[in-house]
Amino acid sequence: MRAASWELVAVNHPLQCRCGTLKGYVSHSGNVNRCVCYCRDCQAFAHFLGRPAEILDAQGGTDVIQTRPANVTFTQGRDVLACMRLAEKGLLRWYTTCCNTPVGNTLADFRVSFVGLVHNCLEGGGGSLDDSFGPIRAHVNTKSTQGKVQSSPVAMVLVILRFIALAGGARINGSYKRTPFFSVDTGAPVATPKVLSLSEREALSARISSTE
Repeated sequence: MRAASWELVAVNHPLQCRCGTLKGYVSHSGNVNRCVCYCRDCQAFAHFLGRPAEILDAQGGTDVIQTRPANVTFTQGRDVLACMRLAEKGLLRWYTTCCNTPVGNTLADFRVSFVGLVHNCLEGGGGSLDDSFGPIRAHVNTKSTQGKVQSSPVAMVLVILRFIALAGGARINGSYKRTPFFSVDTGAPVATPKVLSLSEREALSARISSTE
């Protein structure tokens, strides 16, 4: 019998890049945040990968599943995992070098147990995002939308509180030490980040502006 609420569903949701070189899965899929982010940095990442039409919605938003890195397992193709930063202290934005599929965003400190998985890497292996992760709960950073998007301050607060619970719980139970994105021994990311230059950032900003 199907669960009455998406929050009761716990499955391993498949994860893979566009060409299938990178594969894996996301466990504990019911314990997540799901939101759409409209910030210019997320839009810039989509343009950096050369796939804005596939990553962004009509208003420039990215569907993001926030979970703990401990819930992400790569079963093949880890050597194609790469990351970039829009600025020296920006988020680490992970993608694949084989086909430029966005994977997700993490902070630079693995002890903050958080990854925002981009929807594209969760759509190619079968299984509905709604069935695995539930509906979109909030639209965030809506000042950068390309069109009108309705947002709720209450929903935003709930997203923040859930983020704190996810990261805080990982610190308490020690699961922050399980991450496929960092070497826990050194604290370094498993791929050396490419940090964009000012001219590269300006070029991405111009591409965003041309679509507004």
